[in-house]
Amino acid sequence: MDILISEDLRHPAFDRLAGKFSTVMDATLWKNDAGLQSRVSEARVLVVRNQTQVTAKLLEAAPRLIGIGRVGVGLDNIDVAAASRLGIVVVAPLNANATSVAELALGLILALARKIPAADQSTKAGGWDRRSFTGIELDGKVLGVCGFGRIGRMVAGRARAFGMRLVVFDPFLKEDSPALAAAGAALCPRLEDLLGHSDFVTLHLPLTPETHHLLDARRFEAMKPGSYFINTSRGGVVEESALMAALQTGRLAGAALDVREVEPPAARTAFETLPNVILTPHIGAFTAEGQQRTFEAVADDLERLLTGRPAVNFVNMESPKR
Repeated sequence: MDILISEDLRHPAFDRLAGKFSTVMDATLWKNDAGLQSRVSEARVLVVRNQTQVTAKLLEAAPRLIGIGRVGVGLDNIDVAAASRLGIVVVAPLNANATSVAELALGLILALARKIPAADQSTKAGGWDRRSFTGIELDGKVLGVCGFGRIGRMVAGRARAFGMRLVVFDPFLKEDSPALAAAGAALCPRLEDLLGHSDFVTLHLPLTPETHHLLDARRFEAMKPGSYFINTSRGGVVEESALMAALQTGRLAGAALDVREVEPPAARTAFETLPNVILTPHIGAFTAEGQQRTFEAVADDLERLLTGRPAVNFVNMESPKR
């Protein structure tokens, strides 16, 4: 077997690959640890999104594996260090979805500011209660951007067009960074400083041991009273119980979550009952354009690896070492 796809990843780009290489797609294989380990032992490349847990144990059971294709941005479900140690290329087109995610983040900011979902539901139910849906303008408000990679910078550029003032937290940036100057943004060395000054806070951080539950009860207590919180990065960056408490006590005016700690959530929570919370099912990357770019980039790189050529969108090495 050349290609093993362990999730529901149907796309014409992969159909093209299947016409050239022996391919198996099992949409539920990610749920079956034993079955996944058995099948991956036969594969030359493995294709996943975010449900398959690509652990060191799994990779060590795959002696023929030369590459992993990640259809998406986050790498928290792949042990990249183990893949590198074993000489396996990890492919992930990290910029393919950036525009899609940035636009969703801005859309959620607007939806929170103008109470669009609640106004829509009320009007469809026969109401015409204009006063209850009095919102706020973005012009002149402070947007705190946590994480100033490609997506964070794109959000900042779009927010600036709405007249928002920008502050940034990113431990990898320095105050004289050209990216900050280009965005007209000020750097906050401490996360608490950004939280205390921002009317809106948007997260664009990877999930790592260092960022897990970075936004906890102490950090939410540091947020400006009446501010709004948006997360389109990774659910694990946020301690959900702490966020829920901040919303229920009125510390925050609202929140929008495209990502959750457990996806899909195992059970309903208070988030689903709060009118000032917007929930979407991890759709940041799900635009026609973003998906096309992502699938095509992964398919192209997997074909390169399977035909002995170096990958383009690699995150650890361009060619396999095994």
